[in-house]
Amino acid sequence: MERESMEFDVVIVGAGPSGLATACRLMQISKDAEKEITVCVVEKGSEVGAHILSGAVFQPDVLDELFDDWRDSDIPLTTQVTHDDIYLLNSSTTSKLIPNSLVPKTMHNEGNYIISAGNLARWLANRAEAMGVEIFPGFAASELLFNDDNSVKGILIGDMGVGADGQPKDSYMPGMELHAKYTVFSEGCRGHLGKQLIEKYHLDNGKTPQHYGLGFKEIWKVPAEQHELGKVVHTGGWPLNNGSSGGGFLYHMEDNQVAVGLIVDLNYKNPHLSPFDEFQRYKTHPVIAQYLTGGERITYGARAITKGGLNSLPKMSFPGGLIIGCNAGTLNFSKIKGIHTAIKSGIVAAETLGEGLIAGLEGGKDLDCFQTRFEESWLHKELFKSRNFGPALHKFGTFVGGAFNFIDQNWFGGKFPITLRDTTPDYANMGLASDYAKIDYPKPDGKLSFDKLSSVYLSNTYHEEDQLCHLKLKDKSIPIAVNLVKFDEPAQRYCPAGVYEVVEEAGEKKFVINGQNCIHCKTCDIKDPSQNITWVTPEGGGGPNYPNM
Repeated sequence: MERESMEFDVVIVGAGPSGLATACRLMQISKDAEKEITVCVVEKGSEVGAHILSGAVFQPDVLDELFDDWRDSDIPLTTQVTHDDIYLLNSSTTSKLIPNSLVPKTMHNEGNYIISAGNLARWLANRAEAMGVEIFPGFAASELLFNDDNSVKGILIGDMGVGADGQPKDSYMPGMELHAKYTVFSEGCRGHLGKQLIEKYHLDNGKTPQHYGLGFKEIWKVPAEQHELGKVVHTGGWPLNNGSSGGGFLYHMEDNQVAVGLIVDLNYKNPHLSPFDEFQRYKTHPVIAQYLTGGERITYGARAITKGGLNSLPKMSFPGGLIIGCNAGTLNFSKIKGIHTAIKSGIVAAETLGEGLIAGLEGGKDLDCFQTRFEESWLHKELFKSRNFGPALHKFGTFVGGAFNFIDQNWFGGKFPITLRDTTPDYANMGLASDYAKIDYPKPDGKLSFDKLSSVYLSNTYHEEDQLCHLKLKDKSIPIAVNLVKFDEPAQRYCPAGVYEVVEEAGEKKFVINGQNCIHCKTCDIKDPSQNITWVTPEGGGGPNYPNM
């Protein structure tokens, strides 16, 4: 098929903090050099910020490297952290407040802000457009395009209006090719094109497998007397003491709202575990329930988090482009923060690209100089200091791993003379269903705990029902013939949106995919023990529509 095409110097896939920071810094370089650099950003969400979900406590000093006027602007940073509490939840009713003197110093939040990452992205997009960046929301980058020399040529915007049978509907609109000298992939965690690039160019050679968590978040409107503006609560322990790990959070935002969430590490072993139901249990703990009781749940969402750190970070350059931000895995797990590191990765990317483009660099090259810039930046130093944080928790558990991290961060400044590594992929940790007891989760009470479908409703998720399924099975027989037999088909439980079901029809088990429920968390692509599910982007504009997550 002959397709229309557009040419740019740089195409950026994903309008998150890293991609938009890249765009803004490129335009600043273009202006300073008085040489035009054309930049386009494509975003699969219906608008910028629609698919962005993060806790989030934000370390703002990185903005000084991008805008000297940000403090005097309308930037949506209004709630500064006033107080930190960290609890160890020993059981469903008991807890222990950890003294600040025993907390790894990376987890202190003086000078940081409680924010909506989606609203920050919207602000960055406005700045980028004012500088001349073209931003196309509602258009999904569906395929990679290559030059004859095997370098990346750009991306293909997915066709619109294709029915579930693969045939064009009356609304059919063919996708457009976007060509670029360089393409930057900032798709967020487990980007489906980034995943292909890592495999094609062997960018993870010599690295430990990437590791992930599944993060849940709800925003609640709570009674004024239960609200403490600027307070940050983090927790470890219960309910994740059943062969699983992770942690919870509760942030007091403006307008008597709190953000509550739970991160479940996706290396858990028990196939009967349901991360969604663990989150529902979490909210009933007295430490958390005291703030939520009598409140109203406003929004719900879930998203996978890339948390392997420096040990799992792939080579971020390849012929014709770069992978940055959470698509590569720049989150600092020891701080539980990834927005400031994502922005910095975008700045480094832009300065690498800008210098080359201003100097007349031809497209399609492998910008190996990016690695040098990255290793000379504070970003690399920060990630190096946190390299042991995740592996310590995975290897030693919450108590011993937490003690190791306290010593590493507070006594050695993250320079402990040993590097721990977690070499087992998350999916490979899944145990056999027969080896684990089923978990009897309580029924939702409709006050603090809820069911999946009512939760998905609050995510404002929408897909055209008559479209190609974007959840691809490599072998359609595996869910029933293998996963159900060995693992009681865990997709029924690890998916936070009720996408996957096992039903019985005419006496036979059948695997059902409710793709219209998908909130684009990518957990299935990560955790399926047979690695049989591949997540690809659906039609642009589909998925959740988060207002201020």
